[in-house]
Amino acid sequence: MKTLALILGLLISGMIANAQDTKGITLKITIENVLSDEGQILAALHTQDTFMKGPGIQSFSSEAKSGSISFTFEDVKPGTYAISSLHDANGNQRMDFEDNGMPKENYVMSGNEMIMGPPTFQDVKFKVGSEDLEFKLSF
Repeated sequence: MKTLALILGLLISGMIANAQDTKGITLKITIENVLSDEGQILAALHTQDTFMKGPGIQSFSSEAKSGSISFTFEDVKPGTYAISSLHDANGNQRMDFEDNGMPKENYVMSGNEMIMGPPTFQDVKFKVGSEDLEFKLSF
């Protein structure tokens, strides 16, 4: 009976250890070229379903500071994602636009390339596997 209890105890311990190994990865993001201390820096991690439609699956906000700012998204499961970030200079929690439709505030996406027109998920997506990732994005 003691042997059976020992085997069951080891089996349960092994299952718990394996369950902890399925934890997602960490995304470390550094936003560079923050031009002023005004407002906030807002960022979100998106799936294709949430991209450009509202809040992402994880979000970050901080008071803006000239220079650069770093933050992390934790426990990100394998899949395809995009990162968006906005320097919300007036603190109204949204992007403001000129009359011609051009953004008034600085923003950056995980593709980090100049895109003509609104970005698409296909333009800015990246894959998450089993290793932590690091991104340097610039306004």
